[in-house]
Amino acid sequence: MTIKSSLFLFGVFLVSQIINAKDIKINSLQALAKYATESGNTITMKPGVYKLTDYLTLDIIKARRTNKEYQYITFSGSNNTFNLKGVEIELETEIRNSLKPPIHSDEFLITGSNNSFLGLTIRCVGQGTSPGGTVLQVAGESNILRDITLHVAGSYPYGYGDLFGKGKQAETTIKHQKHSGLLVTGNNTKLYGCKIYNRSFGHCFFIQQHPKNVYFEDCYAEGEVRSTDEILAETSGPAFDVNFKTWTQNREGEYVVTPGYMKSLCEDGFRTYGKSENITFKNCTAKNTRGGFELRFNSAHVENCTTIGTERGYWIGDNTKLINCKGDANYGPLLFVEGSNVDVELMVDSSESDRMVHALMTVFGENNKVVLKSADGKKRKQELPILVGYTPPMHGESMSPYSDAEVIGLHLKNETGMPMSIGAMAKNCTIETKGSIKENKGENNHIIEK
Repeated sequence: MTIKSSLFLFGVFLVSQIINAKDIKINSLQALAKYATESGNTITMKPGVYKLTDYLTLDIIKARRTNKEYQYITFSGSNNTFNLKGVEIELETEIRNSLKPPIHSDEFLITGSNNSFLGLTIRCVGQGTSPGGTVLQVAGESNILRDITLHVAGSYPYGYGDLFGKGKQAETTIKHQKHSGLLVTGNNTKLYGCKIYNRSFGHCFFIQQHPKNVYFEDCYAEGEVRSTDEILAETSGPAFDVNFKTWTQNREGEYVVTPGYMKSLCEDGFRTYGKSENITFKNCTAKNTRGGFELRFNSAHVENCTTIGTERGYWIGDNTKLINCKGDANYGPLLFVEGSNVDVELMVDSSESDRMVHALMTVFGENNKVVLKSADGKKRKQELPILVGYTPPMHGESMSPYSDAEVIGLHLKNETGMPMSIGAMAKNCTIETKGSIKENKGENNHIIEK
């Protein structure tokens, strides 16, 4: 067959797909589950609140448990458009306890490709827990999600963040059952205007299994925070039962909750695992999450993004670019750099809190470029040092100490007025600063004080 005839047949196939596509109106989760397995349709669902328990009855849950079918609805079809504006699925978290799934079993799953989803809200209710799964995983290729909103709950324990570990580590003092928001594992996934309100110990948005070309725009991740003083005031419960023993030591070398700090009760707003090609975040915001944008060991393009009230704002690795981003240091450092060839332009918000914070940023690695600015030219009243040639604290925990690390060829422009400490392993760096140099143990560094 010639190339010309092959192209002709492919064109006929595409036209037939368009002609045969159906515009379907539905008003039940049963119908949504049915058309989720089919392809080439436009499905519009009647707005309203739909209870998952009306679809997954006790008999169906029992049968699924026997058959080891742990997903609620799997969108295995391709080339569909799902118009779900005004649709809310009420997810009873007790269903997870009834299904008894293995760890990391996701609940709603998109495995088909070239689908578009618009306007769905999923809201977790009840007191059930999940053994480490996510509400929604996008595993297929070239799927587009617009204005999807998740209200996540259903972890144990909730109210402490990662003070007592993450569940599997040997140092964990309380065994966790996580429940996360939205996981991307599929290539060419695009998310626009998606929001996650996380009231669970788990991530909001996160990426695993090395997908390529994942794009976030106008997305929002929100957790909630709690002071360590409030945690220490408890007279019963899981933290009290372990005598407030943490998995990470504090600055005094003790493994105990320390007063004066603020903890996020969820994990990260936007998180990557491993190396994925061409990951982009544009106009996205993380509020009250543990990490705002935790993109370690991965290159990423981050533009016009914001962090508010996070334990640490941006944690980046090799070849990452931060362009016109901003954030505060109310509850922890704004920036950790632990890689090479990064290019950072970051605005520091002047807002402050009464919580303990030990640094504005830390940096190590080679050939990094960092520009720190102050919002509206305002200087913070509380001085937070910029640490050149230092690691983040263990596990990123604000209560824990920093360590020396090698930084070579750094170009840093400090316009914040914050003081700087240059460690013994800092070499051949060029630093322009409007803040004072509190300490300079480095070698062959060019310092320009303004």
